[in-house]
Order: sequence, then structure tokens, then C-alpha cells
Amino acid sequence: LARLNELLDELESVEGSLSLVLTGAGKFFCNGLDLGRFADKRDEFVETLHQLEQTIGRLLVFPAYTVAAINGHAFAGGALISCAFDYRVMREDRGYWCMNEAEIGLALDERLWSILTNRLPRATAIIAATTARRFSGPDARRFGIVEAVASEADVLTHAIGVAESMANLDRPTLGVHKRLAHGAEAATLGFSL
Repeated sequence: LARLNELLDELESVEGSLSLVLTGAGKFFCNGLDLGRFADKRDEFVETLHQLEQTIGRLLVFPAYTVAAINGHAFAGGALISCAFDYRVMREDRGYWCMNEAEIGLALDERLWSILTNRLPRATAIIAATTARRFSGPDARRFGIVEAVASEADVLTHAIGVAESMANLDRPTLGVHKRLAHGAEAATLGFSL
């Protein structure tokens, strides 16, 4: 999260045309927080969760068009991060998008729930939170979690193509519109505009 925010700082200082693509490595887009690391570190877990929420809030109102290239599994915190992007494309043949908290006994709070309902159809958010369903790429598209699916070889290419097509949007205007659309959510998540 710290490195992602450093990169966002760098990108935010760029003048002129800009769009952003985020992808993962290997078979994972992002598997969420490393819960084993926090087993006996409750304070560190709470602080890291707060940083995750703030980062999602920042991405929601980031003054450039953002695209998530979901190349593989996006679980829990990784699924939540994907909800922060303007556009999401997911690998169609392998990998799942999943909010598995109900399965692992880690209840969402109002802020985490609000991330889902800010970006997903309400019915989809309810299914995701109450069943720990693993959505394949085609299912994720059908349920409104992602805008598109692509083959493994084409996920990143598709994401870059979308980002390039949006890079010339007027960034100050886009920033205003994103704050109108997501500013209240960003504030709920602790990101100050």
C-alpha cells in the first residue's frame, strides 16, 4: 500500500495526458491482506486496514482515468481494490473475484461494505458478501463486477487500450466529476480531498 501510494504521488504530479493501469503478477491480481502476518498484531492490522480504505478512497477520486487489469485471483482486499477503478477487465479463463470474509470469519464493517455498494449493483454486493461466491471472469461480467473479460494474453493489452483511449480526457474536469461521483465515499473511507 505504501508503494502504491508513492506511485500515485508520482503520477499525480505528472502534467498533461495521463491514465493508469494496475495489474498483478502470475495468477494473482491481489489476494488481499496477509492475515497470517497480523495474527498477533491487532493494532497493525487495524492500521493497515485503514490504509487500504484510504488508498481505495484515493483511487476512486484519482484525477486520471484508472483501469484494473485483473489478471488472476482478486480476493477480499484485492476485490475491494478492484472496485476503486473506473474500468475493470478480468481474465476470462482462470482466476476468481471473491469476497471470502463470510467464509473465513472476518466481518465487513460499514466502510468496507460501502466500497462494494459504491461500485457494484446492490444485489451483487449482497451475494458477494453473504455467500463468499467465487465469480469467474464471465460471471463477474454478468453480475456487473467488471466491464469486460479477455483471454490471459489479452487482459493487459485490453486494459492499456482502454486507458490510452481515455488518457486525453481533461484531468481537472475528470477530477471534479470523480469527486462528484465518489467524493462522499472517499471521505467515508478516510481520504481527504
